[in-house]
Amino acid sequence: LIAYVNGKKFKSEFGELLFTHTGISGPIVLTMSSYINRLDYENVKLFIDLKPNLTAETINERLLKEFSENKNKNLISIINGLMPKSLAEYFCKNLKFNPNKKVNEITKAERQKIVENLKHFQIEYKGLRPIKEAIITSGGVAVKEVDPKTMQSKNVKGLYFAGEVLDIDALTGGYNIQIAFSTGALAGESASK
Repeated sequence: LIAYVNGKKFKSEFGELLFTHTGISGPIVLTMSSYINRLDYENVKLFIDLKPNLTAETINERLLKEFSENKNKNLISIINGLMPKSLAEYFCKNLKFNPNKKVNEITKAERQKIVENLKHFQIEYKGLRPIKEAIITSGGVAVKEVDPKTMQSKNVKGLYFAGEVLDIDALTGGYNIQIAFSTGALAGESASK
């Protein structure tokens, strides 16, 4: 998953990605959301490498072979062999290709466009899912307003903060839980003194 901001490569993540009925999810999407959540979504473009283990040359060779061996098949049947069926339909629609076009009618330029999009497939980014669906949140009490040795507010004596009430959000992998446990234990110990 690659994010571009204002046309410049901003961040790239490699790993598991899931296609859902509302968009994409999975560990790399959660990680990427941590980086882009405060950006203006209109300035962010997201791209997926649908074949990360294959080079563009390898994909092109495979397509040439498939097209040669299946000259009278529809494009969608070849694309179905490259990705899940529901994604294949969206893929063709996104490229503005007729999915029922015979592969023997596909031009070199069209084949190249297929290869390019398999390696750099743009998905529309409209923003993050609603807060009620959040796995991790960001925002909260600024950490500069909290004593890190006690978790006590620097502004209000006797007021302690811990966990997600703080403006801390870490990447996925248990870090947020660890932050919650550690700050909670420290705040509890400090408040009891």
